[in-house]
Amino acid sequence: VAADLLWYPVEGRPDISQAPDTMVIFGRPKGDRLSYIQSREDNIAPQVVFEIRSHNDSQTKMNKKFSFYQRYGVDEYYVYDPQTNELEGWQRLEGILEPIEPMEGWTSPRLGVRFELPEEGLEIYRPDGERFLSYSEINAQRLLERRRAEQEFQRAEQESERAEQEFQRAEQEALKAQQAAQRSQLLAAKLRELNIDPDSI
Repeated sequence: VAADLLWYPVEGRPDISQAPDTMVIFGRPKGDRLSYIQSREDNIAPQVVFEIRSHNDSQTKMNKKFSFYQRYGVDEYYVYDPQTNELEGWQRLEGILEPIEPMEGWTSPRLGVRFELPEEGLEIYRPDGERFLSYSEINAQRLLERRRAEQEFQRAEQESERAEQEFQRAEQEALKAQQAAQRSQLLAAKLRELNIDPDSI
């Protein structure tokens, strides 16, 4: 899976390239790449491509992208417009990218993910039915986990302080008991000096 990585589909033609917002390539090892040069990757083209349309993307620009992905072998192509909350998709059938209709509830054959379009915006569900979290949701979850960890740490520190205080109290009690025993022994010795049996008192 790569984001904003230049894809060069034709060997020896650096003038032919496209940088999909996200592309998925099966059959290639994971690893950092400065670009995706198809001829160095067993000539495997990205199978799935996602584009997020922005307000300044002209229809001409989007048509050129479509032609590029059509020409160079993408199996599934998806375009999402966050301003209008519209998702378009195409699937390669008999060598041609054909429109997917309807997109609502569509499950990608390659990825196994399902697309839903509630009013709040695009939601994508994993093959196990769990929804992919948005960036802000992931951040909120991390923040919550960090706060929980900090609270646990503070609780542990408080427990440690309480244990230390209990230990100190126990030590003080033991010292008092030891001092009382020493006083008792001294008193008994003094009574014996006076010929008084301390055990008979």
